[in-house]
Amino acid sequence: MTTPGTPAEPRPSAPGTDPFATGAAPYGTGAPASNPPATPPASNRPGGPSRARAAGRTAGLGLALALLIAVTVILVLFVVFNGQTVQISLVFADVDAPLVLALLIAAVLGALIASLAGAVMRARRRSR
Repeated sequence: MTTPGTPAEPRPSAPGTDPFATGAAPYGTGAPASNPPATPPASNRPGGPSRARAAGRTAGLGLALALLIAVTVILVLFVVFNGQTVQISLVFADVDAPLVLALLIAAVLGALIASLAGAVMRARRRSR
């Protein structure tokens, strides 16, 4: 028995209450650890990777929306400032059309030619 003011004798702690326990079985017993892990797996922890992934996804969606709005505004300004009618000389005829239509047709034809050239280059690399 102890007197007031003197520390008590150390006692073994009950299973699962030892703050220094690692969950491993004592050395040489061959028994598996019976204590469950103190912390849940990383995928279930609040504030873990799932929360960071959701925050990144939200930031990505916000950035994509801002980019979409900026591109839309630029395209609308492009159409407004290039609305005058121009004469387009085709192989067989001359056509009067808005400048923006002529620019868009030229851009589409340029993209088509570039994609065809890329496809030809890929086919040549594969055949070697």
